[in-house]
Amino acid sequence: MPNEEVYLSRKLRVKRMRPRDPAEIFRSSSPLELFFDLIFAVSVSLASAQLVAAETHSDIGGGLLAYLIVFFAVWWAWMNFTWFASAFDADDWLYRVLALTQMAGVVVLAVGTTPAMANGDFRIIIAGYVVMRLALVAQWIRASRSHPTLKRTALRYAVGISLVQVLWICYPLVPAQFSMAVFFFLVLCEISVPLIAERAGQTPWHPEHIADRYGSFTLIVLGESVLASTTAAANAFENASQILQFALLGAGGFILAAGMWWVYFSSDASVWLQKRKAPMIFGYGHYFVFAAAGAYSAGSKVLIDHEAGNSGLTSTVAVATLTIPVAIFLLGVWGLILKHCLRGIYKWAFLVISLLIGSCLFLPYITPTTSTDVTIAVISVLSAAGLMVLLVVLIEASGVRDQQRPTA
Repeated sequence: MPNEEVYLSRKLRVKRMRPRDPAEIFRSSSPLELFFDLIFAVSVSLASAQLVAAETHSDIGGGLLAYLIVFFAVWWAWMNFTWFASAFDADDWLYRVLALTQMAGVVVLAVGTTPAMANGDFRIIIAGYVVMRLALVAQWIRASRSHPTLKRTALRYAVGISLVQVLWICYPLVPAQFSMAVFFFLVLCEISVPLIAERAGQTPWHPEHIADRYGSFTLIVLGESVLASTTAAANAFENASQILQFALLGAGGFILAAGMWWVYFSSDASVWLQKRKAPMIFGYGHYFVFAAAGAYSAGSKVLIDHEAGNSGLTSTVAVATLTIPVAIFLLGVWGLILKHCLRGIYKWAFLVISLLIGSCLFLPYITPTTSTDVTIAVISVLSAAGLMVLLVVLIEASGVRDQQRPTA
């Protein structure tokens, strides 16, 4: 007979949501978590597609702001579930139903991505976001009933998240002139909830599990980038006469994506996380890493549209939509992971090369005026790709992949 202590209700087969062991061996992402990631990838893809439309029509500032707003909703909901699941995972039917409810909220959020970014109508996206967050509140309430030691922490999460959702529901009523200020205030409220809740007792998240989860989502976003650039290039090939230029752009884009993967997975972040120092910085800082990877996907499409003559952007701006997100991604990985591992000259050389990759957008200014816009863009991307290869060589020469202990 099943152990009575395991269940809150043996008749309903609802388990006690006991904390997971932070030292558990071979803790990896569950099939439910991986399915969760794939659902979120839909929202990332749609947000990236809207960013492409904005950038192609020269509304870069407005499109980028809308993208960052929508991406916050996607990233924050994903991150909160990820850290919760690292500490608590009953994997009974109720846990799965609540997790699937969060996924349903993601689908609603994805539907609302287009009106939010194209017309500034955030009602649908807020509805999906609130569904995701309230489903997580139910999980925290379960956790509070199952473990007395972490009851205060769990209830702080549940109350804090609930209060902020009430404010989000009222957000569409805010006058337009105050909407941005109120939005950033609500973002501040959201990111403050974990900081306040964890003061009552730290949840027992698993370092290797967290590193694995963040790595999985990074792979999904990078995979979306490769798919987006490949699809755009394939469409361009059908109607273009500049086959060589598109082939070179495709090669350069692939090298950049492969280099981003190489850099991110060059060190085991869990080694540093095992010291449980500043986990919030690791979690929050990945907003910029993930958002940059999604923006890189958009930049790939924008640059190919530019080469096909379907965009009014200058070569400099078109290249910037690709190289700047790559540089932000690299700098984010350096700040969150590699600065703890790289030593001496390698640490600072990494920074310099990352900045040079972002600076490739200035190549049109120093390229001979006899070159066409197409050639300038190709040269810029291939130069960035060459620098990425140099960065990978630096990583290998540093021996960081052979290290298993972080440095101060």
